[in-house]
Amino acid sequence: QVQLMESGGGSVQAGGSLRLSCVASGYGYRNVYMTWFRQAPGKEREGVASIHSDGRTVYADSVKGRFTISKDNAKNTLHLQMNSLKPEDTAMYYCAASWFTPLSLQRQDFSYWGHGTQVSVSS
Repeated sequence: QVQLMESGGGSVQAGGSLRLSCVASGYGYRNVYMTWFRQAPGKEREGVASIHSDGRTVYADSVKGRFTISKDNAKNTLHLQMNSLKPEDTAMYYCAASWFTPLSLQRQDFSYWGHGTQVSVSS
């Protein structure tokens, strides 16, 4: 069982930045593939960014050039650096882990989820 704990959310004005973190623990946490998702009120949960153990990354079109995903293996921590934030980035952000699906942005591929951290961007 993998446990995930997000932090770093908050309220910022448009154009601002936030850095989200997700600490992984539990059995096998070093071997999972991890992805950031978000869910705005009334909308489906969507994949935002994913990172492979070899460093390859994939991003949703809506965040390309503004968000950067990274992983600190020594600290078992996944990060999401979010710059040039827009009001439409307002959502609950979740990290998710999977044993089998690297670089996926599809919700159904993930078995383990954190509780989320809220990001609110005002105009």
